[in-house]
Amino acid sequence: MSTLFTPLQIRGLRLKNRIVVSPMCQYSAQDGFANDWHLVHLGSRAVGGAGLIIFEATAVSPEGRITPDDLGLWQDEHMPFLQRIVSFIESQGSVAGIQLAHAGRKASHQSPWKGGAAIPPDADGGWQTVAPSAVPFLESESTPLALDQAGIDKVISDFREAARRALEVGFKVIELHGAHGYLLHEFLSPLSNHRTDAYGGSFENRARLLLEVTKAVREVWPAENPLSVRLSATDWTEGGWTEEDSIKLASLLKEHGVDLIDCSTGGNVPKAPIPVGPLYQVRFAESIKKQAGIMTGAVGIITTPQEAETIISTGQADLVLIARQSLRDPNFPLRAAHELHDEVEWPVQYERAKFRS
Repeated sequence: MSTLFTPLQIRGLRLKNRIVVSPMCQYSAQDGFANDWHLVHLGSRAVGGAGLIIFEATAVSPEGRITPDDLGLWQDEHMPFLQRIVSFIESQGSVAGIQLAHAGRKASHQSPWKGGAAIPPDADGGWQTVAPSAVPFLESESTPLALDQAGIDKVISDFREAARRALEVGFKVIELHGAHGYLLHEFLSPLSNHRTDAYGGSFENRARLLLEVTKAVREVWPAENPLSVRLSATDWTEGGWTEEDSIKLASLLKEHGVDLIDCSTGGNVPKAPIPVGPLYQVRFAESIKKQAGIMTGAVGIITTPQEAETIISTGQADLVLIARQSLRDPNFPLRAAHELHDEVEWPVQYERAKFRS
């Protein structure tokens, strides 16, 4: 058996293989509600054999959405359709996880195919964005409101309540989105956090909000259920968040009950010089895994079964997260098993098409 198809135990959860469908925004919700698109999109990846499927960045509050079309979990009414999707995923032997997020200063934008532009707070469909400091992502965009203590307390409460709903829905994994220039990442990076209070300045202060959110989520998230955090391991910009910061933070997160770091990069600075290419982020998963002593997931232009197998077999990461390649090939895990000469269970409805040696 290839290492890619060996099970992985995380707390009380056993994943059947090391392939994860990475959270990918679909910008197809209305008022935060999931619909048939999400059922078919996510359900097809479960049919395709992934061990874990993480739902897209799901806003913990209306103002935490990237776009008006984002998925949400800020009210109980969002739960029933999500339960339907989770039930189907589990019927296929996969595990359902959800990424909880707040977009911070990168909120209130159009969906990509609608132009992707920022929607001013006084425009139809727009709202006031918030951030650690009154610094917009782009100079041309509206200035976000710097969160006061009441606003910070609300963010923490919103994450806690979304986690409570996620548990009731039936999700087995929560991932906190601390990457890509969204709110928790904005607090971490000195490029976006110019505060002088307990949430700004030193590394410890800039990490405070993420640690407080983690603690609040763990208060309602069962001890047997895994908790992941997605980090941008570097801002790729001088004076910003660094790989060394990520290693130090990962150690602290482990102490706060986090089991896995999903290792991405960038997103907090426009036009950062990111050396995008095959496997370009894997080295961060490896360094965080080895130096912080925590499980990691590797993500970023992993497109072949052989690449994924090498990442796991050489100990660079514990999981591989497949994003765009999963969009191109929903059955990537089934094809990977064939190419790596592994025998895996297929849906009985598809067995007539099963790859044969």
